Amino acid sequence: MSTDYSDRNPDLAALYPAHIETLKARHDNALEKSGAGHAVIFSGKAKVAFLDDRSYPFVANPHFVAWAPLVALPLSYIVYTPGEKPVLIYYQPRDYWHSVPGAPDGYWTADMDVRIVHTTDDVAKHLPVDRDNCILIGEIDDEAHAFGIDRVNPTSTLNILQYARGTKTAYELECLRLAARRGAAGHMAAETAFRAGKSEFAIHQVYCETVSQTDNELPYSNIIALNEHGAILHYTDLDREAPADMRSFLIDAGAQVHGYASDITRTYGNGDARFGALIERMETMQLEIVNRVKAGVDYRDLHVDTHRLLSEVLNDVELASGDADTLLATGVTSAFFPHGLGHLLGVQVHDVGGFMENESGTVIDPPSGHPFLRLTRVLEENMVLTIEPGLYVIDLLLDNLHGSPAESHVNWDTVDALRPFGGVRIEDDVRVLADGSENLTRDAFASLQ
Repeated sequence: MSTDYSDRNPDLAALYPAHIETLKARHDNALEKSGAGHAVIFSGKAKVAFLDDRSYPFVANPHFVAWAPLVALPLSYIVYTPGEKPVLIYYQPRDYWHSVPGAPDGYWTADMDVRIVHTTDDVAKHLPVDRDNCILIGEIDDEAHAFGIDRVNPTSTLNILQYARGTKTAYELECLRLAARRGAAGHMAAETAFRAGKSEFAIHQVYCETVSQTDNELPYSNIIALNEHGAILHYTDLDREAPADMRSFLIDAGAQVHGYASDITRTYGNGDARFGALIERMETMQLEIVNRVKAGVDYRDLHVDTHRLLSEVLNDVELASGDADTLLATGVTSAFFPHGLGHLLGVQVHDVGGFMENESGTVIDPPSGHPFLRLTRVLEENMVLTIEPGLYVIDLLLDNLHGSPAESHVNWDTVDALRPFGGVRIEDDVRVLADGSENLTRDAFASLQ
């Protein structure tokens, strides 16, 4: 399997032209229904910290990155006019304080009319003359960057484009596979560092070195959680000192390739038999959920089914007792598993469009009692999503069960025994097929064995 992440990757080069044709068709549809003749997509601008001259890390507009794999190109534009080659207005400032983008190079250049500009004033001459016939897509916090285009991020246009983004092209799927391999390599190195007794900060350094990405280049902040920190869902503090007793390790970390992300979570024990058995039981449950993924499945049902399966796990490991209906109705499963089963994945980690029923933007609400579910759509072929069930000892949530009918269904002694380990989460990135799924994460790990 290829691990070439560069612009010379022959697989990406072969797949990119068809990807561009798909983007053209989607924008043709959006422009026609919006009554516009041109789409102007702004890459974005670095934001300056308050009362400072230092910028926050630049994050490119995902609509821009979907056209071109340029995640570090601020103040640039793509102009698409139906029937014409996309124009890339490539901003290359003359600057000796900072590094500037190099000459445009790579597989993507053949499908773009690349026009280099050295000042933002030069951008205007490459934009359509009739600004009233344009739609601008991107974050505009300075009117000068709109160049007189009044229709900025019209809801109807964004709905059409973002609904369509739910399904991935062959090019995007290959980027996601590469991102999965890159992330899996980092996870394997991180597990080795955990086994060697490294601190959270040191494990994070090992991960970044292995995937060859800085914190700013990662698709999201790594969760590197030892022991009870595994119960903090978005833990990113990174202790510099290793704990005296290394009981458990939860890592939620990804990598990106040309703007496309992987999002992988694994949990490891360090010899405790009860915690090891819990990890194995959660692994079995997670794979059972993955096996239910296929086109036509309502993801809301999959999420609720996960809670029912979790009730079996809670009984098996003696954390709770009671049938599935009771443990769901009393809130026991939600106290142990408070987040959603997963989300769409693509050029954004939490890719847009997860709640959309159609391109008109009709919203599909999450199931009652499950407000944090990020994906409520019926699954379609070539969607890519995460499957990430978890089980944690979160005192804030479990304390709410005291004095309620749920209290008698929880085995509080087992809760106390599990608390020092934090919790368990296992997450794979999964592509939906017509009658099954492709597990990008498991395939990535297998390719590195």
